[in-house]
Amino acid sequence: MHAQFDCSDRVAIVTGGSRGIGRAIAEGLAGAGASVVPASRTKADVETVVEAIHEDGGEAHAATVDVADRDSIDALIEETVDTYGGVDVVVNNAGMNPDAALGKPERVDPDGFDDTLEVNLQGAFACAQAAADQLHESENGSVINVASVGGVVGLPRQHPYVASKHGLVGITKSMAMDWAPDVRVNAIAPGYVATEFIEGAMENDSIKQSLIDQTPLERFADPAEMAGPAVFLASDAASYVTGSVLTADGGWTAK
Repeated sequence: MHAQFDCSDRVAIVTGGSRGIGRAIAEGLAGAGASVVPASRTKADVETVVEAIHEDGGEAHAATVDVADRDSIDALIEETVDTYGGVDVVVNNAGMNPDAALGKPERVDPDGFDDTLEVNLQGAFACAQAAADQLHESENGSVINVASVGGVVGLPRQHPYVASKHGLVGITKSMAMDWAPDVRVNAIAPGYVATEFIEGAMENDSIKQSLIDQTPLERFADPAEMAGPAVFLASDAASYVTGSVLTADGGWTAK
């Protein structure tokens, strides 16, 4: 591994770290040498991730968090500091897109709308806010918000999700301005990744094909393909990168 991508001096929190993109990013950061704290609402799920990291020779600690609960977020930061002495990187990956938030605008359930923004947008902001002191004390402070192509372009029938991800992209840019030069803040905008999150689309042959047809690389991403962008943004290789949105979408937004 090139020295610029070495994260062995970094402690990284990954919310939504038990599966899919979050798990892949946690494992990728651990592979780059970081001490990783994958966190989700169910500790048993992240313990499985930690075991896999340990088996590969990495360092990790399992923690729980509900990003809709600020006390839970504060406890996550405190536990990470107690375990590893600080926080250098926060990856805001926890997200949701519930059925109640899907459909044409007139059919979207208000509670589904609120829940989506509470987790995807407010939760990410709250995690960064809670870690602010630690990030500013670090010599390598970095926030990585996992947005979506839905934060760059529109997606039909996913209005709360698109609103939350556009908001996350906006907060990424404004936070980068306020926290420079001490803390870098960037976002990753994945396209369609083969995870449980899009299981319904993958099981519907016509929807699956239509999504692939709109993707120049003609396939869904593997979750592991999101680890590289995260390692890059967390490392010294991205030392002059802040306020950016790195699309990892197979060319979706190039059209």
